[in-house]
Parts: sequence; C-alpha cells; structure tokens
Amino acid sequence: MSLPRVRPPAVADERTQLVGWLDLQRALVRWKCEGLPEEDAHRPVLPTSPLMTVAGLVSHMRWTEHCWFEVLFLGRDSALNPQFDEQAEDADMRVEGVPLARLLDEYEQQCAISNEIVAAHSFDDVGEFPGFSSGAATLRWILIHMVEETARHVGHLDTVRELLDGAKGYY
Repeated sequence: MSLPRVRPPAVADERTQLVGWLDLQRALVRWKCEGLPEEDAHRPVLPTSPLMTVAGLVSHMRWTEHCWFEVLFLGRDSALNPQFDEQAEDADMRVEGVPLARLLDEYEQQCAISNEIVAAHSFDDVGEFPGFSSGAATLRWILIHMVEETARHVGHLDTVRELLDGAKGYY
C-alpha cells in the first residue's frame, strides 16, 4: 500500500485535505525506516525511553490507528489492542523479535482500514465507544488528532533515526 509522499492539493474539499495530510505523514513513516538494519530498528537510543525504538514507534502508530478508528469511533472490541492492556505499560511498543518489515506492513494495512472507515462516514458522525470522553468525538476531530499524533511520532522517528545512523530530512 505504500503511500506517495505528496502534499494534498492547496485547494480541495475538506476530506481530500485532511486525509491527504494524514496519508503524507503515514508515508513518511515508511520513508524514515528505509534502509535501516533490523538490529537498529530495535535499538534504543534514548536512555529514559527504552521502548521508543523505530520498531516500537511503528507498532505504536499501528495500534493508535486501530484504537481511534476501530475501537473509539466504531465501538469495536478493544481486547486485541495492546494499548488497552492494563497489565503492561506501553505494551504496544514491546516488539522485540518482530521484524520491522512486518510492523510496517501491519501499519499500512491498518491505515488502509482506517481510510475505509473514513470514506464510509460523515465527518460529523461521532464515536461509539463508551467510557472515554474522546470516544464521543466527531470523525473530523479524530482525523485532525491523527494528523497531529502521526506527525508527532514522525518527528520522533526522525530524531531516533538521526541518532542511530545520521540519516535525516523531511519529505
């Protein structure tokens, strides 16, 4: 599914622009991982954040997509999502031994599911997950949040990658 690294049109409808900006940030995830040796994908570089590895971040973003679009918006079961595991903090970032290529494929598959959900709903539709106030947000709010969330973690990937091997750049 590799998304192209292109900005959405400067003049377009709201859906084209919001999904376009989110897809651009999603595409930058794979780009930040290109050419990275497997051992580096799992190597921590921030002493106070040992789970913030390239692989851990990709996994976290996959499960964040699942959380917001499938669980909070559609009200689907949260049991499969490690973000809801109360026994292990940051369980979604614990991916030792899981190949980066698999994590990237799973992330892109999850993004495709998210885009299908977005395409099938109005931006004014609200989430259906009880128990979380943000679960009652509109799809528009969720999309804006996901642009922010994904871009923030792309920045983390940029920093981690530079610390690993000096690779840097945006877009």
